[in-house]
Amino acid sequence: MARAAVLDKVGDTELDLRDDVTPVDPGPDDVRVRIRATGVCHSDLSAMNGVLPTTVPAVLGHEGAGEVLEVGERVTEVRPGDHVVINWTPSCGVCADCVRGEPFLCATFLMASFTEVRFRRGDDTALYGMAGCGTWAEEITMPRQGVIKVADDVPFEYAALLGCGIPTGLGAVFNTARVRPGATVAVVGAGGVGLSVIQGARIAGASTILAVDPNEARHPLAERFGATHTVVPDEADAVRGPLTSGVGFDHAFEVVGRSAAIATAYRLARRGGEVVVVGVAPATEGHRLDPFGLVFDGKSVRASLYGGCDLRRDVPRFVDLWRAGRLDIEGLVSHRIGFADLNDAVRRLERREAVRQVVVFD
Repeated sequence: MARAAVLDKVGDTELDLRDDVTPVDPGPDDVRVRIRATGVCHSDLSAMNGVLPTTVPAVLGHEGAGEVLEVGERVTEVRPGDHVVINWTPSCGVCADCVRGEPFLCATFLMASFTEVRFRRGDDTALYGMAGCGTWAEEITMPRQGVIKVADDVPFEYAALLGCGIPTGLGAVFNTARVRPGATVAVVGAGGVGLSVIQGARIAGASTILAVDPNEARHPLAERFGATHTVVPDEADAVRGPLTSGVGFDHAFEVVGRSAAIATAYRLARRGGEVVVVGVAPATEGHRLDPFGLVFDGKSVRASLYGGCDLRRDVPRFVDLWRAGRLDIEGLVSHRIGFADLNDAVRRLERREAVRQVVVFD
């Protein structure tokens, strides 16, 4: 049996931190992983409050890394002892989205997560795993497509962030927007994913990077990761012209998950520019675009799910950027905590007092 953080019902503000949870036995195409580090992402909070649908009771967590313990008889990609990143949106390889070359849209395993039991409690109660994962547990069982081998020299705390926050942010820049050298970029939201977008824009060679965040305490951190200018939302419209010779930004990224943030990003984009929506807003929150302005201004609005990433391709790329000193992963980790501190970590998320918290299992 292992430790795991369980959400008993949607709306609970406290997780049940247990030590009697066991993952399901691996099948022929499955891999059992000992989780060594797992991130605390805002999406986890969204699962708790119902913004993201999750079958409960469930072990939360979807951003993690660990060591392979056991593999099924048909698994050839990894073997016991390998270090792996957990991929919360594995691609099946055969659906229309995968065949089309968009594995990040594959919903095969994600949909299965709503009906497939992933753990059992000591009293034999069935538990599900958030997004089919449940990385807030010491051991998990994943389909072979849900683990990505990573080099042994990558610390587990860093590898965990390669499973969600970093690919979501960098991928939005590299894969979705394909930012070119010299482009101008605005990023609305400077949390963990927003900082990864800022880093990606810097790595891509953007000439001007504006970070927009109401929390001025985050502004120096945004500058550390590559922002050339920082403002609070009320000041964003005023700097649009001076920073872009009056035309607006080539790319405006929304990384908050709110309609108001999308509106800010839309205003910051130039005519013919691009608005990239990265944040996940509640399904009840609508957003209205002016149809006339949409056509006349020639702006495009694009969604970026998981940064358009294929982790099999992108994790090695991100590791190479880290090794080259171009990708700062350490700076994203604001708190290293133990399993017992998870409820405190959730409260910090609610208060927006953390960038990325990482649970390190001892």
